Amino acid sequence: MGYNTSVTGEIRIEPPLSWREFKDSPFTGQDMDVKLRIDAETVDTDDGPLMRKTASAIVPAWEDSYKAYKLIEHVQQVIDAFPGHTFTGRLECEGEENTDIWRVIVRDGRALRIEPRIVWPDEDGAQ
Repeated sequence: MGYNTSVTGEIRIEPPLSWREFKDSPFTGQDMDVKLRIDAETVDTDDGPLMRKTASAIVPAWEDSYKAYKLIEHVQQVIDAFPGHTFTGRLECEGEENTDIWRVIVRDGRALRIEPRIVWPDEDGAQ
């Protein structure tokens, strides 16, 4: 058992990673808390059609909720593995407890966990 977290969203990679950059990386399967989103397109060449693969985003490793214990660590590993690229966007995380909501963002090359601030409205004008 363990504590599950629902993870949605994406962290975009600009420019997208080329096949040569990510083909041997550990970020293409489901062995980690995140994986690379692989985009494939067929392009015409003088030698015939060619399949071009790029990786354009960091996404959750699973569609269902999962034990995302190393989510921030694994996002940071992707960032560190591909210098020279910009990472923007966020992963939205919601745990099993109703107050357990947070995000993973990238700021200055660091993966950060951001938790919301809950503020009660001013009670003076409340009815």
